[in-house]
Amino acid sequence: MSETLKTAVRSLYGATARGAASAQRDGAARVAAAFGYSPEELAALPEGANLGLSCGNPTATAKLREGETVLDLGSGGGLDVFLAAKAVGPTGRAIGLDMTQDMIDLARRNAERGGHGNAEFVLGDIEDMPIGTGTVDCIVSNCVLNLCPDKGAAFAEMARVLKPGGRLAISDIALKQDLPPALKESVAAYVGCIAGAISKEDFTEGLLAAGFSDVTITEDGSDLNAYGEVEGQSACCSPAAAPEASSCCGPAADQGDAHDALRETMAAYDLNDYAASVKVFAVKPR
Repeated sequence: MSETLKTAVRSLYGATARGAASAQRDGAARVAAAFGYSPEELAALPEGANLGLSCGNPTATAKLREGETVLDLGSGGGLDVFLAAKAVGPTGRAIGLDMTQDMIDLARRNAERGGHGNAEFVLGDIEDMPIGTGTVDCIVSNCVLNLCPDKGAAFAEMARVLKPGGRLAISDIALKQDLPPALKESVAAYVGCIAGAISKEDFTEGLLAAGFSDVTITEDGSDLNAYGEVEGQSACCSPAAAPEASSCCGPAADQGDAHDALRETMAAYDLNDYAASVKVFAVKPR
């Protein structure tokens, strides 16, 4: 099942990357603003970096410093990598890790267009990162850990790559209550960041078990239905389409994208009833 879910994520997020040039930029900007990005931050980004898939602004709470090495897990089009690259300056490094080749290709083009010489993008899985042990000062991530089937492995890898005293500042989705079976078992809801989410308590326990300390998790009060602001590449998963008649959000999908998966889920459920956007902070002990 784990590989089936990863295939679905690669398929629909790959389609999102390939459709970036024709994406609804105003809608993507409204989603990013709803989750905490300032107009100044968004205006400074290369075109195509913001895909409207955020659930927070992790660089705003990461307290990045000049010269640091920052790793963004699930970097997408590069939005948070480029903001981190600016914060750490020319003596620092901002690394984006993504398991979708289309996203890596898009982010590298965006980095070239934006002149971000201290930003780099690496293809890899957050459950088994191609990143050196103890080489990272800070980890950021934006609505990605909920897409990871083995969160214990991801937490352990995060602890491994961080330097002693390193920290993580993550924006993600946490469950407020158990999901109904139809939502929990939906591939569209998994790709749409809900079915794979865990509770704040499970988040805390998982990070502590991986060796982190000073774990804090807070809800930020954002409206998860803001995702409806962005049009995807097809209408096959739109609210007007009956979920049972739609096949575009399945594991072998050739059409549709991550926004379609989100809209299919929002057509049947108010996401705020079941989940919340959260800010996660933790430290690797020295």
